[in-house]
Amino acid sequence: MKFKPLPIGVDDFEKLITRNYYYIDKTLLIKDLLDNKADVNLFTRPRRFGKTLNISMLQHFFENSEKDNSYLFEDLNIMKTGEKYISHMGKYPVINLSLKSAKQPTFELALKCIKDELVDEFRRHDYILKSDKLSKEKEEYERIERKESGQELYVTALKFLSQCLEKYHGKKVIILIDEYDVPLENAFFEGFYDEMIAFIRSLFESALKTNSSLEFSVITGCLRISKESIFTGLNNLEIISILNKSYDEYFGFTQEEVSKMLGDYDLNEKETLIKEWYNGYIFGDAEVYNPWSAVRFVKDLGVDKNRFPSSYWANTSSNSIVKSLIEKADTKTKQEIELLIEGKTIEKLVHEDITYDEIYDSMDNLWNFMFFTGYFKKVSERMDEEDNHYLELSIPNREVKYIFRTKILKWFEEKVKAKDLSKLYTSIINGEAEIFEEELGRLLMETISFNDSYENFYHGFVVGALANMHDYIVKSNREGGKGRSDLFIKSVSKRGVAIVIEFKIAKKIDHLEKRAEDALKQIEDKGYDMELRSEGYKNIIRYGISFCEKDCYIIMK
Repeated sequence: MKFKPLPIGVDDFEKLITRNYYYIDKTLLIKDLLDNKADVNLFTRPRRFGKTLNISMLQHFFENSEKDNSYLFEDLNIMKTGEKYISHMGKYPVINLSLKSAKQPTFELALKCIKDELVDEFRRHDYILKSDKLSKEKEEYERIERKESGQELYVTALKFLSQCLEKYHGKKVIILIDEYDVPLENAFFEGFYDEMIAFIRSLFESALKTNSSLEFSVITGCLRISKESIFTGLNNLEIISILNKSYDEYFGFTQEEVSKMLGDYDLNEKETLIKEWYNGYIFGDAEVYNPWSAVRFVKDLGVDKNRFPSSYWANTSSNSIVKSLIEKADTKTKQEIELLIEGKTIEKLVHEDITYDEIYDSMDNLWNFMFFTGYFKKVSERMDEEDNHYLELSIPNREVKYIFRTKILKWFEEKVKAKDLSKLYTSIINGEAEIFEEELGRLLMETISFNDSYENFYHGFVVGALANMHDYIVKSNREGGKGRSDLFIKSVSKRGVAIVIEFKIAKKIDHLEKRAEDALKQIEDKGYDMELRSEGYKNIIRYGISFCEKDCYIIMK
């Protein structure tokens, strides 16, 4: 049996259908848009949740083009809804604009990318220039096609193009805008936020607020950016965030859809595993899977059925916000992150209006940012007597938990490397166990302690702390005489000191001393220092270290 290819990174609907890729049918989004009749529909969803593919699907359904696209929708759900909806197929001029290319280091480059996208859309429709209906508009249209300079030419370009298309087709225009907030997020981090806000606001106001040629618009992004007045005055704006119950199943895969996909690829036995890793997002009333990660894992399983899950989403989403959260974290926030990683929940005030230039004003803004971009899921919600909206949040699945653990560990290492740790290093080399314990304990107090403490966390933490020990070689998890020691530190010169370290976890504070003794005994019993002796080191120090949350205990021999 030959399986259909899985569409990794394919977000062009026509390509997906004509090349016979596996497709999970989301075409009833068309029916809901036609039923709800909002002028401007803003869908906010995390990255890689099918927004671009849905935009492409809408274009191919609605667009009036020389080519009949009805064959693309054969046997799909929209074709079962009746003439009331099918009659809209191929009847509208469509403008499709993506702003994802505007992720650039300077305002000039970002603006150039947006202008290029606009110009491409003008050129895609330049068949209308052959008509006598556009005699007055031709000069300005051609100036834009030639990429003439002058920002004012492009500020109203979407409105102007829609007016030209309406004049030619005699039908109002559907405007599709994908990844509208990419230029704003990028501009914030790169330092030209105000300039970008001003341009995007003007572009959107003319196209969406004062445009009599608009039939309706669909806009996608991760966040609702509203305080900057990008959408001010739009009386018929429908904002569909992950909290909305409408349209809740059109971005992400439902359990039913994933179960069918696993059956179609003969992978039913992987259902529990894929659910633990990639399910758990709550959009409205629907519990959905991360579609990017689910498809990637199914594709990898097709090559190797014993393949372990990976954190595919970690490499596609911006984790700068996670790092920002950790860097700003006070003691309370650190405790909350501990609880989340442990699998517990926290409660936070939620508001859907995100403003980048205010994001660091309070920790609540950062929690909100992370919730709407997919790092948390809603467990429950409530409203207090002052009409404040609170959400109970948790980490949705093992994939996101993995991101937290690995990103936090990496951040720890970076933070530790920036400190002056000379006193710690000196105490290790000189065999001063009490000072070593004091300095390591001080570092632990400044970091997040995981309540479900696991040895690898502490191991990575200590390795990170020792990364800048100049003139010494730090070796992690090297094979010793009868097994594996946790850590070797040795001077470049064989006449210098060599150190063996073994770590243990104590479940209770009262067990710290005993566990450190266990660690030291393991070094001796298993001959972990034999390799160092065989290399010629005579001066060897052995450390047994135990950890219990933020406390440590060190003994040496």
